[in-house]
Amino acid sequence: MLTIPPAALALLLLLAPQPAPAQVDFEVFAPDGTISRTTVPAGELPRVSPKAAPVAEVVTIQQTGAPADRFDLVFVGDGYTASEQALFHSQAVARWAQITAYEPFKTLKVKFNVWQVNAVSNQSGADNDPTPGVRKDTALGGRFYCDNLARLICVDTSAARSYAALAPGLDQALVLVNSTTYGGSGGTVTVSSGGNSLSGDIVVHELGHSIGGLADEYGGPGAYSGGEPREPNTSLLTAAQMQAQNRKWASYLGRSTPDGGVIGTFEGGAYFDKGVYRPSQNSMMRNLGRQFNLIGVDKLTAAINARTH
Repeated sequence: MLTIPPAALALLLLLAPQPAPAQVDFEVFAPDGTISRTTVPAGELPRVSPKAAPVAEVVTIQQTGAPADRFDLVFVGDGYTASEQALFHSQAVARWAQITAYEPFKTLKVKFNVWQVNAVSNQSGADNDPTPGVRKDTALGGRFYCDNLARLICVDTSAARSYAALAPGLDQALVLVNSTTYGGSGGTVTVSSGGNSLSGDIVVHELGHSIGGLADEYGGPGAYSGGEPREPNTSLLTAAQMQAQNRKWASYLGRSTPDGGVIGTFEGGAYFDKGVYRPSQNSMMRNLGRQFNLIGVDKLTAAINARTH
């Protein structure tokens, strides 16, 4: 009888093919800045013809150090033809400028490398844009009206990551879809309309998750019934309880915050309107177009500094 050591067994299980998820959760963003969530069956998501080894030109937008010493953002374009790569470049540069208008990205801009991967599409645009029923042959299969929501854009995330991996370093893939229509999505990759400036805040919000480990601060029907959230910006504790136990953001209470007002405990967050608290009235993690609150800024700053040299 063959006996496999536990360490080897763990490695085999890790390397074994994992079943594809039956459904995928997405954040959905509205032009007024409000955020919600939806679940899309995996079978309804875009899939493009597989490429064993995608080939694309990689352009440097900003390089301030070796990839191992920097946080590497990679823009991948979808729906940009060979003659539209200059347009993609201008929109990627503009999106990076939007990101660095927010703290702490503004102050820590030098900590990032920013790359552009020119995935060439056969046709310009995206499915269902400007109207449902429009079909385009694009590198990532970008599609508006994902889950029948006009502003929700889905792409083939596997293809997006394959292209993004062509960059010298990859910490976060950011897909720009060739459209001026508001839209995007948050998930395993962040998607936004390259030609719509309002869509830029979608990227900023998603970096709050991927870099800072921040929770969503918007609510939803019902009351939170789980344990103490692991994220630094949501809690079951009131301000008085935080102070008494010296937990979560106790040391921040009463301090001014970049998104307005002072840090306290405001009910609603982590997808529930009741039973859980957030640090400020209305930050980027609750509503687009706002600054990050003080807890968010400090957690992002710490994470970026820890990742870079």
